[in-house]
Amino acid sequence: MGNGRTTATDTGHHSDHGPGGGVGGHGHSHSHGPATPVSRHLRKVIAAILIPFTAAVVVGLVVLWPGGAPPHKRTGVGFDRQTQQATVTRVLEVSCKSVNASGETPTGNTSTAEGTSAQQEANGTCHKATIRVDTGKDKGRTFTEIVQPDQSRQLHQGEKVVAAYEPSAPKDLQYSVADVNRRFPMALLAGIFALAVVVVGRLRGVMALVALAISFGVLNFFILPAILQGSNPLLVAVIGSSAIMLIALYICHGLSARTSVAVLGTLVSLGLIGILGSQFIDWAALTGNTDDNTGLIHGLYPSIDMSGLLLAGVIIGSLGVLDDVTVTQTSAVWELHEANPSMGWRGLYRAGIRIGRDHIASVVNTLVLAYAGAALPLLLLFSIAQSGVGTVANSELVAEEIVRTLVGSIGLVASVPVTTLLAALVVSADRAQAAPAPATVDFAPALAQSGRGRRRKP
Repeated sequence: MGNGRTTATDTGHHSDHGPGGGVGGHGHSHSHGPATPVSRHLRKVIAAILIPFTAAVVVGLVVLWPGGAPPHKRTGVGFDRQTQQATVTRVLEVSCKSVNASGETPTGNTSTAEGTSAQQEANGTCHKATIRVDTGKDKGRTFTEIVQPDQSRQLHQGEKVVAAYEPSAPKDLQYSVADVNRRFPMALLAGIFALAVVVVGRLRGVMALVALAISFGVLNFFILPAILQGSNPLLVAVIGSSAIMLIALYICHGLSARTSVAVLGTLVSLGLIGILGSQFIDWAALTGNTDDNTGLIHGLYPSIDMSGLLLAGVIIGSLGVLDDVTVTQTSAVWELHEANPSMGWRGLYRAGIRIGRDHIASVVNTLVLAYAGAALPLLLLFSIAQSGVGTVANSELVAEEIVRTLVGSIGLVASVPVTTLLAALVVSADRAQAAPAPATVDFAPALAQSGRGRRRKP
C-alpha cells in the first residue's frame, strides 16, 4: 500500500506520500502536523489584506525610525543620574548619636511617628559602611555611608551595590549608595526561564525566545527613542506594536493561513482598543503625568504628549494577551474542523465561542488581577486613609489604571468573537472549495496480494 492511495482511515486528510511512501507495510498516513494548507484563492485574499498592511508598517518604521535617544544634560534626579558599580568592604556598628550631623539628640513630639523615629535613630545603633568604587575614573576610591536602624535597606560586607555619582557636589559627598546590584540573581532567573522554555517548548520554545528578543529590540530601538524624538506616541505605538505582532506571531507559529487569521483578529482588536482608549482618556481628562517618573519625563521633554504616552502604554500592554487569545481561538477552530470536516461555519463558530467564553473569563480575571497587584501599594495607601470607593476611583492615579484595565479587557473580549468568526469563515469556505472529491477506495489489489481477501469455500 506504499503507492499513495487513500484508504478508509484517511477520512478528512490528504495523502502526501509518493511511491514507496508506506512504512512497514502500513497502507495509511496520519496527519499529526499542521493543518492542511488552504487553497490558493484564500491565500490570495489573505495576502491582499496583509501585504499592504505589512508594507505600511515597514514604511512607518522607516519614516519614524529615530537615530537614538536625544542627548540631554543630566538632572541628577531618579534614574537620570551617573552611576558606578561598587562593593561594600566593611560595616561597623556605631552609636547613632555620635554620627548625628548636629551632635545633639533630636527633639520633638514623641507621640507622632516622626518624633518617635527621630528618638529611636538618636538612641539606637547605626551602621557605618565603607564602600569601594569598582568602575569608572574613580575606580578604587572609597566613601562611607551611614545606615540608620529603621532604613529598609541595610548594607552587608561584601555586598555589590550601585553608587550614584554627582560631580558638582563636594568631594566627600560625590558618591552615595543608590541601590543594590541585582544583576546576578536577575540574570540567573532569566537563564532558568529560558532553559524551561527550551526544554518544554523545544523548537517552538527557541522561536518564542527569538521573538521575545526581537520584541524588546523594537521597544528599545524604535518605540522609546521615537517617542523621545517627539513623534506622536500613539502612531509610534501602533506601528511598533504591529511590527512586534507580525514578527512574533509568524516566527512562533509559522507562515500559514491559520497564523494570518490570528494576525487579522489581533489587528481588529488593537484598533478597537486604540479607539476606545483615545476616547475615554480624553473624556476622563487623564494627563498621564501622575508620578515622579512621568513628571521627570515631562520636565526633560516637554514636547512629549503624556496622554498619548498613556494610550501607547495601553496598546502595547494589551498586545501580549491579545496574541494569546487570537492564536488560541484560531487553533481551536482549525482543530474542530479537522475533527469534523462536515461542520459548517455556523457550527464552528458556536463551538469556538463556547471555548472562547472560558478563555474570556480567565484572561479578563488575569488582566484585572495583574493591574491590581501592580497598584497594590497605592490601594493600600488609600485603605489606610479610609477613603471611600468613589473617592479612590476618582483620583487620577486609580482612574488611569481603571481605564487601562477596562479598555484592554473590552478589546480582549471583542477579540474572541471576531477571531472565531474569521477563522470559521476561512476554514469552512476553504475546505468546501479545496477539498478533492472522495476517492474511490479499491481494496482488491491489496487483498489479492495479501491473500486475506479470499473467500473460504463453503
